Amino acid sequence: MDIPRPSNARRKRIRRIVYGAIALLAVLLITLGLSRLKPAAPGVERATLWIDTVRRGPLLLEVRGSGSLVPEDIRWIPATTQGRVDRILLHPGTPVTAHSVILQLVNPQLDQELQDAELKVQAAEAGLQSLRVQAQNDYLQQKAIAAGIAAERHKAEMQAEMNEALAKGQLVSALALRQSKMDAEQLVVRDDIARQQLASYEESIAARLAVKQSQVDQARAVMRLKRQQRDDLNVRAGLDGILQLVPVEVGQQVAPGTNLARVANPARLKAEVKIAETQAKDIQIGQPATIDTRNGLVTGIVTRIDPSVQNGTITVEVGLAGDLPKGAVPDLTVDGTIELEKMLDVVYVGRPALAQEHSTVALFKLQADGSATRVPVKIGRMSVNAVEVLSGLDVGDQVVLSDMSTWDAFDRVRLQ
Repeated sequence: MDIPRPSNARRKRIRRIVYGAIALLAVLLITLGLSRLKPAAPGVERATLWIDTVRRGPLLLEVRGSGSLVPEDIRWIPATTQGRVDRILLHPGTPVTAHSVILQLVNPQLDQELQDAELKVQAAEAGLQSLRVQAQNDYLQQKAIAAGIAAERHKAEMQAEMNEALAKGQLVSALALRQSKMDAEQLVVRDDIARQQLASYEESIAARLAVKQSQVDQARAVMRLKRQQRDDLNVRAGLDGILQLVPVEVGQQVAPGTNLARVANPARLKAEVKIAETQAKDIQIGQPATIDTRNGLVTGIVTRIDPSVQNGTITVEVGLAGDLPKGAVPDLTVDGTIELEKMLDVVYVGRPALAQEHSTVALFKLQADGSATRVPVKIGRMSVNAVEVLSGLDVGDQVVLSDMSTWDAFDRVRLQ
C-alpha cells in the first residue's frame, strides 16, 4: 500500500520552527546566565594607592596639630593718662631695652596739674613748719608757767618749814604756821596740775603736727603721681626684647588704658598647638611633645590645656626645652606632635583615610590573584600614622589605606 509523503515545503517549515525554538531557548538561557553574572571588577592603578601591611608590636599613640610659636614674656604697654601721640621713636621689629622710649605723648593739662600739685606741697610744708614753730613757742610758754608754779611750790614749802621751826620757839604764831602750810599744799596741787597740762600739751602738739604732716604727705603723693604720669608720657618698653606692635599713630588721642605698644622677649618661646577636639580628650599636662619648626625639631612638655573649644580645636601650650633652631621667631608656624601613650603589644596598621577611632571601616584587602576585596575592619585607638586593629585583619595582611570612596559600589577591584 502506498503512503503519501509530505511535501518538501512542509518539511522545511517544520525545520525552521524547530530551529527557531532552539535559538529562542538558547537566547533565554544566555540572558539568564548573563543576568546572574557579577559585574566585572574595575581596575585600579596600584601605584596610585597607599598600601600597608598589618603588623604586631609596640604602638606609640600620638596626636598632631599645627600652631605657632609665641613668646612666654609678652608685655602690653598701656597709657596711664590721657594724651596725644606726639612722636613715634621706634617701630616694630626694633630691639629694645627696658628703658627704651618707644613713643612720646603730650598733655598740657597734666603739666598744669603737676604745677598745682607742687604748689600745694609747698603750701602744706610751709603750714607744717609754721605750726611746728608756733607749737614750740606755746610749749615753751606753757613750760615756763609750769616752772614758775614749781618754783612757787618750793618757796612755799621752804616758808612752811621755816615757820614750823620758828613756831617751836614761839616766834611765829600758830595761825601763820597753818597759813604757810596751806599755801604750800595748794602750790603742790597747782604744780601737779601744771605738770599734767604740760604733758597733755605735748601730746596735743604731736597730734596737731601729725594731722598737718598727713596733709603734707597727701600733697606729696599727688605730686609724685602727677610726676609719674608726666614721666609716663615718654612710653618705655619696660622689658628687654623686640618691639612687636605699635597700634597708634601720630596725632591720635589716647585714653587711660589704651594699649600703645607690645614688647616680647624672643629668647623665651613656647608653642601653641591647635588639636582637633575629637583627639584632645587624652591629652594631659606633663606629656612629652615634639615641635617641628621646619628647620629642626624641639622637644618639650605640655604645660597648659585650654578648657574651651574654638573652631573645633583645643589650644595646647607646649613649653620648649633646649636651644631653638635657627629662624625660630614669634608667630612662626609649626607642627606639634604630642605623645599620649605607648602600647606594647598590639596589632596595628597604617591609618586609613577617613577612619574614626573605635569604629568599623571597610578596607580593601589584597588577594593572591592581584585583586583586592572589601572587608570590614574594627578599629580601636588611633595614632597620628597608625591605628589599632581589633578584628577583621591578621598580621601580614596587606590593605589599601587610600580613600576608596570612588569604588563604593564594588566589593572587589583589580590592581593593575
